[in-house]
Amino acid sequence: MKNMNIDFTKMNGLIPAIVQDALSGKVLMQGFMNAEALAKTQETGMVTFFSRSKDRLWTKGETSGNFMELVSVAADCDGDSILIKANPRGPVCHTGADTCWDEENTSKTGFIDQLRAIIKDRKNNPSDKSYTASLFAKGINKIAQKVGEEAVEIVIEAKDDNKELFLGEAADLFFHYLVLLEAKGYELDEVMEVLMQRHKK
Repeated sequence: MKNMNIDFTKMNGLIPAIVQDALSGKVLMQGFMNAEALAKTQETGMVTFFSRSKDRLWTKGETSGNFMELVSVAADCDGDSILIKANPRGPVCHTGADTCWDEENTSKTGFIDQLRAIIKDRKNNPSDKSYTASLFAKGINKIAQKVGEEAVEIVIEAKDDNKELFLGEAADLFFHYLVLLEAKGYELDEVMEVLMQRHKK
C-alpha cells in the first residue's frame, strides 16, 4: 500500500470509502471508514467500514459471507476520501444485487489488462521457466507463426459444436495475439482506437 496522508478531521473522524471491483472496474458500493476501520482493512485483508447505524466497526460479509478481499487502497488528492479496490466474494448489496446501484458485475474483461501486464513483464524480465518469455526469445517470426496456427485451430473448432474446445482455442488465439502486440511494441488501446474510429464513420 502507498503511504497515505488522510485527514479524518473533516467529517468528525470519518471519510468516504468507495469500493471498486479490482477486476471489472465496476463501482460496487460506498461506505465510511475511520482510522480504526482502515487499519483493520489493511491488517485482515477484508474490507471493513465504520457503521454509523450500528456505531461500530463492520466487516462487509460478516453476516452474509459475501466478504470483499482487499487488493489496494489509495487516498484522493485532498486526503479526505479513499478508493478501495477489492475482489467481492458474492453480491455486494444487502438486496442481493451485484452493486449498490443495482448493476450487474459479471464482466471479466478487466483481466485483460492484468494479462497484458504479465506478458510485458515476461518480455522485460525473462525467465527460463516461462513459456511466454520463450516466445519472445524465439523472435517475431515464431510468435506470428503461433498466431497463425491458433487461428487455424479455432476455425477448425468453429465447425464443430464443442464449446469447451472452441473456447480453449479462442483463449489460445487471444493470448498469442497479445504476445504478438507486445513483440511489435503496440498497445491494445491502439487497436481499440482504430475500432472506435471505424465506429464513428
